[in-house]
Amino acid sequence: MKFAVLGGGSWATAIVKMLTENLDTVHWYMRNEAAIAHIKSEGHNPNYLSSVELKTDSLFLTASINEAVAACDYLIFAIPSAFLETELQNLTVSLHDKIIFSAIKGIVPETGLIVGEHFHEKYKVPLKNIGVITGPCHAEEVALERLSYLTLACADDKKAELMADHLKSHYIRTKISDDIIGTEYAAMLKNIYAIAAGIAHGLGYGDNFQSVLMSNAIREMKRFIGRVHKMKRNINNSAYLGDLLVTGYSTFSRNRLFGNMIGKGYTVKSAMMEMNMVAEGYYATKSAHLINQKHKKKSKTPIINAVYEILYEGKDAKRTFKKLTEKLD
Repeated sequence: MKFAVLGGGSWATAIVKMLTENLDTVHWYMRNEAAIAHIKSEGHNPNYLSSVELKTDSLFLTASINEAVAACDYLIFAIPSAFLETELQNLTVSLHDKIIFSAIKGIVPETGLIVGEHFHEKYKVPLKNIGVITGPCHAEEVALERLSYLTLACADDKKAELMADHLKSHYIRTKISDDIIGTEYAAMLKNIYAIAAGIAHGLGYGDNFQSVLMSNAIREMKRFIGRVHKMKRNINNSAYLGDLLVTGYSTFSRNRLFGNMIGKGYTVKSAMMEMNMVAEGYYATKSAHLINQKHKKKSKTPIINAVYEILYEGKDAKRTFKKLTEKLD
């Protein structure tokens, strides 16, 4: 089995680090040819997790997505959801017989679908060949080799177990799940709630309110996921609640940082420009709002609604959160 990681950011770099703990060869696709040259000569990614010493002897780096896809059986996509379809437009190699695991925490804007559904519906990848890699896990802590946990979800347990075996190490614990749709929606939704947590912090709300916000967020997540994909699941498991908490509270969270800037008065555009990183919760907020609007019986989502009003309708964050506080318990 040959493995390829597609993407050049923090999560892609962290996954490459994990895989090269167990594999002699990992194909790595990224568009940035200057970064590829730097990794080959210096042994680390100059733009993301630059402190990580990469095992260059185990890496086959390429700026051709077709070369990486054609050479490998297992493909791990870690490209931001906002840019995924743009990258895939350059693809001429079929994905039909590939096993795809998504490490992308968001919605594909062009279709409004989570990544697994996007690959299935647009690229005809069988559902049994689609999986999800989710946390709770920040790339920055993988870089520091701090104990972290991953959940691998796939309809085919054997594929999930194989991926779990290749990612685990002395600092990475893994488990498998069959809730591919639920875990992927959870990974998308937690970024919205992290933005809400950041807005609250930027507005001056304290830890007491943050705890209430997160308590309501996990219940809101349960209602939303139950509406779009009904099955038996424990929302308090790490792949749902754990991932929500680490994204909502961690200083490494880009979505929390983005929300914090919005709460302090930045416009969406100025916050994105200053961060120089993708906050996937921004795009996820619009998608989650639209998905909920499609259902005749909408889920009760006051937090998503509040974030949507601030980000997309230009409503005042202070007034909107004042109204939100009256809807939480």
